[in-house]
Amino acid sequence: MRVAVLIPVLNEAEALPRVLAELPQGLRVVVCDNGSTDGSTSIARSAGATVVTEPRRGYGGAVQAGIRALTEDPPDVVVILDGDHSCFAEDLPILLAPIRDGRADLVMGERITLGDPAATTPVQRYGNRLATSVMARMTGHQYRDMGPYRAIRWGALLDLGMVDPTWGWNVEMQLKALRSGVRVLEVPVRYRPRIGTSKISGTLSGVVRAGYRILWACWR
Repeated sequence: MRVAVLIPVLNEAEALPRVLAELPQGLRVVVCDNGSTDGSTSIARSAGATVVTEPRRGYGGAVQAGIRALTEDPPDVVVILDGDHSCFAEDLPILLAPIRDGRADLVMGERITLGDPAATTPVQRYGNRLATSVMARMTGHQYRDMGPYRAIRWGALLDLGMVDPTWGWNVEMQLKALRSGVRVLEVPVRYRPRIGTSKISGTLSGVVRAGYRILWACWR
């Protein structure tokens, strides 16, 4: 399979070198910069990654910029992971195996089983339970997590017609996947405390904004 890795970043200069160094060799890596001012883009280019920019702030918008960069020569599978070193790049084969074996089209890293409890705040854990409960009521499918580490077939990604430019991106993907008949699988992956301060859980306003966008994505 031809695999492309998208890494949305906003001022992750401290963590990004480790993320890029730990990825398996031979992958197409696109760093989706969302307005960094700390040299994250220079670090990415020095490591051999392609850099695309989306100056309008928003997680989904940054990922969409990366997807657009792949359209002329699309991969078989797109992997999305955070640039803060919370995800284990070494766990990538765990995400790719079900797709390679033909068992799934969208594979999401589930952090509940193997993740370090210290990696998420109580507010994050509550928000995760709330969002997955809302999705279960809407669809009858109980997701365990809505983590950032995920792999999806290129064709399935295009079929979803993703539009959310904010933190509602992951929820939109999970709900649309069920509605569209995309084969979904969650697999346990490791998760650790991020390097640096979270753009969401690091501030009360960030938590409120992210929670609002997630619930809005569910309703929409």
